[in-house]
Amino acid sequence: MTQTYQSEAQENNQTGKVESPTVPVLNPEEGYVYFEGRVVPMGEAKISIATHALQYGTACFEGIRGYWNEEHEKLYILKLRAHYERMAHSWNTLMMKPKESVDDLCALTAELVRKHGYRSDVYIRPLAYKASRTIKLTLSSLEDALAIYLFPMGNYVDISAGLNVCTSSWRRASSNAMPVRAKVTGAYINSCLAVDDATAAGFDEAIMLTDDGTVSEGSSCNLFIIRNGKFVTPALSEDILEGITRNALIEMIEKKFGMEVEQRRIDRTELYASDEVFLCGTGVQVSPVTSVDRRRVGTGQPGALTMQLQQAYLAACKGEDPQYSEWVTPVSYA
Repeated sequence: MTQTYQSEAQENNQTGKVESPTVPVLNPEEGYVYFEGRVVPMGEAKISIATHALQYGTACFEGIRGYWNEEHEKLYILKLRAHYERMAHSWNTLMMKPKESVDDLCALTAELVRKHGYRSDVYIRPLAYKASRTIKLTLSSLEDALAIYLFPMGNYVDISAGLNVCTSSWRRASSNAMPVRAKVTGAYINSCLAVDDATAAGFDEAIMLTDDGTVSEGSSCNLFIIRNGKFVTPALSEDILEGITRNALIEMIEKKFGMEVEQRRIDRTELYASDEVFLCGTGVQVSPVTSVDRRRVGTGQPGALTMQLQQAYLAACKGEDPQYSEWVTPVSYA
């Protein structure tokens, strides 16, 4: 299939604007979507302006990466089942009961990837939403629907140079106000506000703090620091999303690197005293941070341990490390 999408960076370059990260702008007529029980062309996947999810953000989603391995002639979908198991927890929070099971969704996603035949890395977006046409404020007694689409996507941010980040004035939504362990679409206005402020101030990303002022996570990713030979990441009690990538890295750090991971509170100022800092998630993968609030992290260069971890993680993602073969679902096109 011809890849006709172009990134916002490419569009901005054509208009003389400052370039932005490689966030794809999708061609609405390209590709296929699993939409409300059928696979249809992208252009036919449409909802009403009155859809409940559009009014109130009553939807949940996942972001899943697929890595193309040219040598293997296969595309490897990373942590496919784990993503859909988490999505099932999210839709349960929203009182949804889609007809598709986790097994169904894994099979549908692999088939959709095969149908597109992209010989490049891809991003897969499943979305479950309240499809009823109503303005009633409720989660109960509404129609549920589900869609899956995908598109080619490489690195969402520069994962080699190091990110300059800031702590956001927008606090991370509290789990007593919003179900932060669920990937609920409406909750991401919190992230949008933080990212816009960060980029307007010249930063690459924002770090969200809890209401108590301790470190929670990035705008849409988890965070690790390295201090005194130990990896540290905010505990689940710090209003974080239970990241699939975070869990995978904890496993890799402990088993492959033989190092300890502490899950605990991190004060904002501990970021400044860290030897290394990195962000992790489906989008950012493993991205080194070289400054926080205009204060240098370590040497001011991507940390050695971070980059070793990034290399090991990407090898696993591409099906190149048999120790982590259970992480990936291979899809062949032949």
